[in-house]
Parts: sequence; C-alpha cells; structure tokens
Amino acid sequence: MAICRSSLMAPRSLRLGIASRVDGVRGRGLRLVVVAAKRSVGDLSEGELKGKKVLVRADLNVPLDEGQNITDDTRIRAAVPTLKYLTDNGAKVLLTSHLGRPKSGPEDKFRLNPVVPRLSELLGSSVSKVDDCIGNVVEQGAEAMADGSVLLLENVRFYSEETKNDPGFSEKLAANAELYVNDAFGTAHRAHSSTEGVTKYLSPCVAGFLLQKELDYLDGAVSSPNRPFCAIVGGSKVSSKITVIESLLAKVDKIILGGGMVFTFYKARGMSVGDSLVEEDKLDLARDLEKKAADAGVEFILPTDVCIANKFAADADSQIVSADAIPDGWMGLDIGPGSIDSIKAALSDCKTIVWNGPMGVFEFEKFATGTTAVAKYLAELTGQGCTTIIGGGDSVAAVEQAGLAPKMSHISTGGGASLELLEGKVLPGVAALDEA
Repeated sequence: MAICRSSLMAPRSLRLGIASRVDGVRGRGLRLVVVAAKRSVGDLSEGELKGKKVLVRADLNVPLDEGQNITDDTRIRAAVPTLKYLTDNGAKVLLTSHLGRPKSGPEDKFRLNPVVPRLSELLGSSVSKVDDCIGNVVEQGAEAMADGSVLLLENVRFYSEETKNDPGFSEKLAANAELYVNDAFGTAHRAHSSTEGVTKYLSPCVAGFLLQKELDYLDGAVSSPNRPFCAIVGGSKVSSKITVIESLLAKVDKIILGGGMVFTFYKARGMSVGDSLVEEDKLDLARDLEKKAADAGVEFILPTDVCIANKFAADADSQIVSADAIPDGWMGLDIGPGSIDSIKAALSDCKTIVWNGPMGVFEFEKFATGTTAVAKYLAELTGQGCTTIIGGGDSVAAVEQAGLAPKMSHISTGGGASLELLEGKVLPGVAALDEA
C-alpha cells in the first residue's frame, strides 16, 4: 500500500487544534494548526518502564452479539501495538476501557469479560481481569502482577463519576499506577476521568501508538497536505456537518458533497427535490456555504444525477434522473452513474483525500452503489500514491462492508473525535498529555 508520507508531519508531533488565520498560498484565508509536540509511548525506554505499573486507557468498546461473542475485534487489534511495546519492555499494564452505555452501575452485558480471550490470543500471553476498576480488588491484583503482564480492569463507565470527570474518582483510578498512556482516540474528545482526569495524578502521561497515528494522519495530513487536497463529505443532514464543512473550506482545493444533505443545497438553488430529505431552516446556510467556497476558490462539487426511490425502503422502486428532474412523490437515496464519473474525474489528480460520510443510504444494497464506487476508487488512488483518510463514522462502516479497509492509507477508529479534529477543535484527552 502506497502512502504519501511526505504529506505527514514528523511522528510524535501530536497537534492541538489552536487555530490562527494567515494568508493562504492561493490568496485566501488558510486555517493552520499550531503544533505542540507530545510525548509518545515510543519515547519511553525499557529503563523507564521495567517493573512500573502503567495505566493504559484503550478503546475496547467492541460490538457483541446476544451470546456475548465479539462480532468485530478491530478495536482490540488496534490496541495491541501499544500493549506489546509496554509488556515487551517489562511494564505492568493496568488496562482500562468502557463498553457500551451502562445506565446505572454494573450490568453483566457490559462487562469486559468477552475481551479477555481475544486479547490474550493477540498478545500471545494470558491476560488477567478484575471485576472493578478502582479499590482493593485492583490494588491486590496490581500487587500480584509480574513484569510484562496485563491486568484488565472492569468497565470504567460502571461509575457515573467517569463521564463527570470527578476528581475523586480520577484519583482512585490513578491510585495503583505510576505512568499513564492514552491510546483511546475514540474518546479523546471527551474530558472524562480516564482520559483527562487521571493525568493530574500520574507522570509521565503520554500518547499510545494508535492515538499518535490518528493525529499524525487526521491532523497532520489536513494541516500540511500534499495537493490537490479534496474532502468528501456525506451524510443525511447539513446541520450535522456544518462545522466540518466550514473548517475544510479553509483548507481544501475541492469539496465533494453527497448523501441526503445535497437536497438542501439543490433546493437552495431553486431546484425541485420531490420528497427528498430537506432541512428547510438550512437553505440560507447552504447558499452561504456555496458562496464561501466560491470566495475561497474551492471547487464545490454536487452530484449531477441521483438514484431516486418511491419510498424509503430496501425494496423500493428506483430510477436514475438528473439532479434537476426529481418528480413529486420520489426521493433521492443515492448518487447516479454520471455523478460517480464526475466525482472520479475530480479526484483523479488529488494527492490527499479525506472522506467522512456516505454518498447514499448504503445500508440498503440497492442504494449502496455510489458509496461503494467511491470507496473502490479511493482504494485505487491509494495504490497510486494518494493519501486516503477515512474519517470515522458511517464511511468507515461502508469501506469495511466493501472489504476495502486494508487498501486505504488510514481508517480512523473515532467517529466524534475524527469530526472534532477535522473541525480544528482541541481534544481534551490529547491536550492533557505531556509535551515533548
């Protein structure tokens, strides 16, 4: 897999979203991100790790079926490099994570027990577990640990204090460790006890390899991309992507919109959209975004034809029509073949591409054609040396559904965190780590 490494900044330059305005190279405003280098787990030597108890926050929030079997172990596999580095260097790893959304206290269906056998298999060594994340049981388990071992703590969200970032709870979480490693990018945008609070009680506090990689790609490539740089933004509503579109308009050369949000733009242009999804209160915003793109010299690309359906259902009747010819009683659920061709043409010379959000209702096979076509073309471009970044959420699900994830430069493990980083926001879980 070819990756344009020159588009990325130096490893371990983990950036905070502190924005400034300067003149762009094409005479327009360009939003830059001030670089603040953070320490990485790779900076820690065996001498600093051997025999030390290290609290690691990972994202082991894996999907489970009714039988408590893991249906996708991606997040467990993503945590392995950091855990292997620590154990290979003799650290005693106290591993913490959340799983699901427990409402009030411990719930058996949200225990981390199913993670133990798979994690043990991937690490090549037995992983122990305790049924709490604070208190005597953790203290006793930690004292019994051998160098190079892993002790999995129970779901940290069994305590409501976790999401409240309660200082007392943070101190209890940190009580049995000496160092802290945050490798949970998916929760780095939340100031919780296990992501931000514990850093006040442990030192050093560093980034894990997964967190480092996410920031190097999502922030590094966006802040200093090889050009032309294109963003593909999909999804159902403009309102959910306003901030990221506005932010990207200050950085990209081209922006391609897809998904349900395009019908708000069509209607803002005075086009008929039939029964397609439209945010009536966002028509002025759509016009404003198009004007901002024009003023910034950004190529603004909307689908030219659409696949329409007579109802929102997998078995709906469908037909392809021009974007300006959607009849009453029909709704757009995917982009058409002409749009696929025009999108490919726009992407063909790009050196950096960020994709967030599907082109249509890809959950229905009949209306997944556009999303799958874009995914296949991005995989092709990656092989030609383009940096392709799939920025979380449904676009990741679509790429994985198409079996193309291994062919992309980077697949983000964070949905909300990916969006907030692309928007230029500070991630509390990153800001709290030690500077290099």
